Amino acid sequence: MTSQTPQTETSLPRLFARYVSLNILGMLGISCYVIADTFFIALASGADGITVLNLCLPIYNLIYALGAMIGIGSAIRYVTDNRDGHRDDRIFFNALIWSLLIGTVLGSAGFLNAGKILELMGGDAGIVALGIPYLQYFIPFMPFFMINYAVPAFIRNDGAPGLAMGATLASCLFNIVFDYIFMFPLGMGIAGAALATGLAPIVSILCCSVHFFGKTNHIRFVPCLPNPKLLFRSCQVGVSSFIGEIAAGITTATFNFLILDLAGNIGVAAYGVIANFAIVGTAIFNGLAQGTQPLVSLYYAENNRPLIRRLYVMGVGTGLTIASLLYAAVLGFTPELVALFNSEQSAELAALAFTGMHIYFIGFFFSSLNIFLASSMSAENRPFPAAVISVSRGIITIILCAVILAHFFGMTGIWAAYPVCEALTLILGLACMKLGGRSK
Repeated sequence: MTSQTPQTETSLPRLFARYVSLNILGMLGISCYVIADTFFIALASGADGITVLNLCLPIYNLIYALGAMIGIGSAIRYVTDNRDGHRDDRIFFNALIWSLLIGTVLGSAGFLNAGKILELMGGDAGIVALGIPYLQYFIPFMPFFMINYAVPAFIRNDGAPGLAMGATLASCLFNIVFDYIFMFPLGMGIAGAALATGLAPIVSILCCSVHFFGKTNHIRFVPCLPNPKLLFRSCQVGVSSFIGEIAAGITTATFNFLILDLAGNIGVAAYGVIANFAIVGTAIFNGLAQGTQPLVSLYYAENNRPLIRRLYVMGVGTGLTIASLLYAAVLGFTPELVALFNSEQSAELAALAFTGMHIYFIGFFFSSLNIFLASSMSAENRPFPAAVISVSRGIITIILCAVILAHFFGMTGIWAAYPVCEALTLILGLACMKLGGRSK
């Protein structure tokens, strides 16, 4: 996005709607392929397949978290450092090279230790045997998953949110189609789903690359040696994105261990159903946050406080409206939603997931605001309060709530941990804003 972006009170709602809607559509595409992935896996491998996928979700979250911290952090730094009309053009290449290096090292380690990782995640012998091919097929693509955070983030900030959204939807469509082709006509089973997922970010990167050859491109490709100092400065404003992504992994891993003790593999499968629908809500809220981020960063660089305040008001209102619609859909169609992933028609899975969805998704009302506040404060170059919110909802408070409530209320406590955590975090976030002199 350039300084020519309209900045008046009248044009701001239209600009906000454009950026947010395109990002929400893109993030919805991602969540749809996750649901399709889970549906095909449930069809091919039943409840055990969903359990494998749920045990692997924290691995995905780690990959996404590292990619978001480097990619989104670098994109924010690229814009907010542009106060004198000059940008550090090394930032883009530095983000790509570090994503490639870190992704290659960690991806290789994950491939060689797939069985041990699944055991560490709580899988028994049968689940580990089923999950090793799945993990070994997708984890070598880790560098591309990480790079796929940097490239769309930079072109969004360079005024091309539509292309970023289109690239995301293209990769998701590819994933859904090739999920089916690899798993069923080619007979690869659960490994085919992993291969389709691994190839999808490459499709997105190729689509986004069109921007670099267009007349509206302002991003210069300046090769340089990997610069740790530049990486650290970028990651400072990307840490809330990291924590926001890793939070889901920590939540999933914590819940998996607690549920395995309370209800076994069928309980983890029920949580897998809930987690997949939770991904849809979180994706929409992330789309709202990521769509607002370039605007907040631009107006912060121009020291335009009135428009930043307007963005906060619009973001909060939009988040609460979306949360209300999502929760109404959950209440109205719970049996149908659960049945999508219950190919074995397990009564126990259906009962656990039914109760869980009604309790768990109350948290949407609070998480919509927490995700938006953390992202917007990062965009204003305020990493500390953003990190406080992200650490609270993603690590400290969620673990405490899950452990304490599970001890006293069993599975009901597990489902209640998410909304209680998000509510406590929102209170903490508002207190941080007040202490920082931003209570308005």
